[in-house]
Amino acid sequence: MSFEHKQTQSNSLEHYYAVIMAGGGGTRLWPLSRSHYPKQMLQLFEGKSLFQLAVARLIESSADFSPSHIYVVTVAEQAPILQKQCPQIPPENYLLEPQPRGTASVIGLAAVALQHRDSKSVMAVLTADHIIRNVDLFHQLLYEAYLAALKDYLVTIGIKPTYPASGYGYIQVGNTINTKTALPIHQVIKFKEKPTVEIAKAFLESRDHLWNSGMFIWKSERILQEFASKMPELHHALMRLDEVYGTPIFNSIVTEVWQHLTTQTIDYGIMEKAKNVVVIPAEGLEWFDVGSWESLFDVFPTDTNGNILQAPLHQTIDTHHTLVFSTQDNRLIATLGINNLIIVDTADALFICPKDQAQQVRQIVEKIKNTPFE
Repeated sequence: MSFEHKQTQSNSLEHYYAVIMAGGGGTRLWPLSRSHYPKQMLQLFEGKSLFQLAVARLIESSADFSPSHIYVVTVAEQAPILQKQCPQIPPENYLLEPQPRGTASVIGLAAVALQHRDSKSVMAVLTADHIIRNVDLFHQLLYEAYLAALKDYLVTIGIKPTYPASGYGYIQVGNTINTKTALPIHQVIKFKEKPTVEIAKAFLESRDHLWNSGMFIWKSERILQEFASKMPELHHALMRLDEVYGTPIFNSIVTEVWQHLTTQTIDYGIMEKAKNVVVIPAEGLEWFDVGSWESLFDVFPTDTNGNILQAPLHQTIDTHHTLVFSTQDNRLIATLGINNLIIVDTADALFICPKDQAQQVRQIVEKIKNTPFE
């Protein structure tokens, strides 16, 4: 996309805002990530965190989003670290939830804030735990989604599957709609939960299913209308927040309201039931969801034996397709005759598991809940 094209776009995007969901329980990359320091804060990627990369995609490669048009939703104890990592985002643009209650409530809180700031606001809901290498295409997708959102569509971005992944939700794609946009936009037939490997293979072969990226674009007013019809209890809570937004009692009312909310995702609460839902296929985005230790094999380069060796001191013999990660400068990690393992060594915990069971690390975190190792 040319610089002139970007400039033309940016001049028409005064009502466009990015909302980065940056909460998290710190379970996926335990023991490196913890409840107070989840994976989006870890500076694993050339000295930058996933959160810093998410912000950089929005403001460093294009004029589409200024820092003042970026909002961050997180929990209160994580906000100071995020603010330190990206001080260019105004402190008032951090929206704090007392406890995690799922993506529906996060998006609702952001929609209330944006409606108070700009009644014509369009929000791009993004996450802080993705790697996206084709930034130019990313911005083009956001722009085309913005144009569709202006027509009152609920827009999501779907990723073309490259293998039968059972760890992602899927979107069944319907007919192309005539929106006169540069990229094809399709009706959504159905959102589908994470499938078995066998069903995922069928999705891949059908060629009419995309991975659900978790990125959504819509008018903030429009999504609040959906909350009113599809999730009335949450909408009632959001309207209570709307009444006191910007007043000294706002944070205390958020705390009061949040403890009564039911945890729910935006996918299940709204998108699976809503009409006028469309998807833009993203082919060539080079998108990676850093959702587990195993997913790092898609992101980091490997040696000739397929290993990722991120340890100051390591020695491997007859070791294949294994991740070795250590924060310890004075401890040697030596491996002999092993395959397909995850080995993570920190100052107070050592984690070892088969690579294909890395998603189950949550079971460990649950067992050590409310201990210093959580």
